[in-house]
Amino acid sequence: MAKAPPPTEPELSPRHAETLVGHDAALAAFRHAWTSGRLHHAWLIGGPSGIGKATLAFRIARWVLAGGPETDASLALSASHSVFRKVALGSHPDLAVLERSENTKTGRMRTEIVVDDVRALSSFLRLTPAESDWRVAIIDPADDLNREAGNALLKILEEPPPRALLLLVAHAPGRLLPTIRSRCRRLMLTPLAEAEVASLLATLAPEVALAERRAAAAIARGSIGRALTMAGEGASALKQALDEVMGRLPEVDPVAAHTLADSLSRPGTEENFALFMDLLRDAVAACARAAATGAPDRVAASRPLEEWGAVWENLGRLARMTAGLTLDRKQAVLSALSALRPGAVPDMP
Repeated sequence: MAKAPPPTEPELSPRHAETLVGHDAALAAFRHAWTSGRLHHAWLIGGPSGIGKATLAFRIARWVLAGGPETDASLALSASHSVFRKVALGSHPDLAVLERSENTKTGRMRTEIVVDDVRALSSFLRLTPAESDWRVAIIDPADDLNREAGNALLKILEEPPPRALLLLVAHAPGRLLPTIRSRCRRLMLTPLAEAEVASLLATLAPEVALAERRAAAAIARGSIGRALTMAGEGASALKQALDEVMGRLPEVDPVAAHTLADSLSRPGTEENFALFMDLLRDAVAACARAAATGAPDRVAASRPLEEWGAVWENLGRLARMTAGLTLDRKQAVLSALSALRPGAVPDMP
C-alpha cells in the first residue's frame, strides 16, 4: 500500500488535484448512492488511461472521509481542508492506496500487484476507522493485480467489512476477473472533449506554446495525461510527419521514412518515439474503423479490415519490444512504416 511523497508537480497528481473536468454523470451517480443510504461497498472506475479516473477516485475518497459534506454536486473539498491535506501527504489513517510495490529482494518495482499486498489491504479494511466513519481503499490500477491477488481481492468483495469502501481504477475493466466486475458498481468514464483537454492544458501547461497545446489536444483522444506528454514533446511536428506518411499511402517514400526514423532514434528522443508509435496506431485504428463501416476512405480501402487489425496488433508489439528490450528505434520506425504497405506486417528490429 503506497503512501508516496508529494510529486514535484503536485497539481498533476490525482491525490493533489483540486480540479476534475467532465464526468458529471459519474459524480452524480455516486452522490445519489450516498444520499440515498444505499452506498455500494465497491466501485469500479473504468475508462481509457489519462482521462481522470484516479482523480475521481481520490475526490470520492476525500469526500467520504470528510463525512460527505453538503457541498455542490462536484464532491469537491477545499485544498485547505484537513482531509484534503492529509490525503495529499499520504498520511490519512483511514485511506490506503494499493499500487505496485517494490520487490525487497531486487530493489525494483514489481510489474504487478501481488497477493501479499492485497492481504495487507484486507487487514487494513477490517480495522476500526481512526478519524472518520469509513475505511477507504483505492486500487490504482486494478489492471495490475495478478491472478492470485485478484482472487484475494475477490474474497474481500464477497465478504466486505462494515464501513469499508473500495475504489478500483481500471484502464481495461475487461481484463479483471468477471467475478470481481460483477461485485462492483461501475462508473465508466468517457474521454474528455477536445475543448476540455485544451482548457486543462492551458491551466496545467501554460508555458507550452499555444500551437503545441492545440496540436496535443487534437490528437490526445480525450486524455489529459496523454496531452500533457505530447505538449512537451513536439506534438505538432510529429502530427505533421504522421499526416505526411498517411497521405502518401499506399506508397511509403523511402527518403522521408529514413529521415523520420533518424529523427526518432537520436539520443533523448525515446518519448518522441513512443508518441509517434502511439499516433501511428491511432491512424491505423481509424483506417480499420473506416474499413469496417465501408466509409469512403482511399487509404482504408487499400487493404481489408483483417489486415488493418493485424497491423495494429503488430505495431503495438513492436513498440513494446523496442522499448522493453532497448532495441534499435530507427529500424523499428522503418519496419513500422513498411508495414503500412498493403500485404505487409512489421518485422521485429
